[in-house]
Amino acid sequence: MDFEATISKLEQWHGDCPHALVALSGGVDSSLVAFLAHRFLGTEKMTAVISASASLKLSDLEAAKDFCQSHRIPLTIVKTPELLDPNYFKNPTNRCYACKSHLYDNLKTIASKHPGCWILNGTNIDDHGDYRPGLQAADESQVRSPITECGINKEGVRLLAQHFQLACWDKPASPCLSSRIPYGERVTEEKLRRIEKAEDYLNELGFSVCRVRHCEGVARIEVPEDQIVNLQSHMPSLRSHFETLGFKHAELDMEGFISGKLNRVLG
Repeated sequence: MDFEATISKLEQWHGDCPHALVALSGGVDSSLVAFLAHRFLGTEKMTAVISASASLKLSDLEAAKDFCQSHRIPLTIVKTPELLDPNYFKNPTNRCYACKSHLYDNLKTIASKHPGCWILNGTNIDDHGDYRPGLQAADESQVRSPITECGINKEGVRLLAQHFQLACWDKPASPCLSSRIPYGERVTEEKLRRIEKAEDYLNELGFSVCRVRHCEGVARIEVPEDQIVNLQSHMPSLRSHFETLGFKHAELDMEGFISGKLNRVLG
C-alpha cells in the first residue's frame, strides 16, 4: 500500500465534510473511520456514536469507549430499540436492515443539530461482496463511507490501522451477537447474553476466534480448523459449563469456523 497517497486521498475526501457523525461498532473498520475523522476534522467537527444495544458485546462497547478515550475522540452512546421491533426480533433474513434503520434514525436526529452533517460508517469495499442488508438502510439514510469511496478493502483497513498504531488493527471480526441465531428463531436478550458469556469463556481458554451458534437451545461451537483438536480436549468441561449458562448441550462443529455460516440457508 502507498500510505502517503492513500492518506492524502482520505484527507481530500474529508475536506468537503462540514461535520461528521461516525457510526462506531468497536471493530477495526469503524474505529479507523472515527480516527480519520478526528484526525482530519478535529474534535469540534466530529463525534463517534455507538449503540449500547443488546446485540453488541459488552467487551466491544468497553473497547470502543477505551479507544475513543485514548485518542480523545468525542463519543456519544445511544440505546436503540430494535429488540422491541418484530422486524428484528422475529429474526427475518433482513434483520440487519431493521437494526441499522433504527441506528441511522438515531444518528439523523443527532446530525440535525449540525447543519450539513455527514453520517459515516466503516463499510469497506469487500463488504459489498457479502450479504449485508444493512447496506440498504445506509443508502436510504444517505450514509457515507470514506473507506469504500476511497477504494479501500479489509486488508487495506488493517494496514492503515497498523500504520497509525491503532491497538485494534488486528482485532478479529466481531459481528453482532444476533448473527449467531439462525433466521426464524426469535432473538431475545437472554439468548444474546448467553452467547456472549459462552464466547467470553472460549476467549479465556485461548480461542480468540470463535462463534457459538444458538440453535434451538443447542450451542454449536466453531473455532478455526487448526484449533479443533485443541478444543476437543476441553469439550467435557465446556459442555458442563454451557449447561450452567442455559444451553441444552454443546456440540463442536467439526467443519470449523466459517464467517457467515448461517447465511448458507439463503442459497
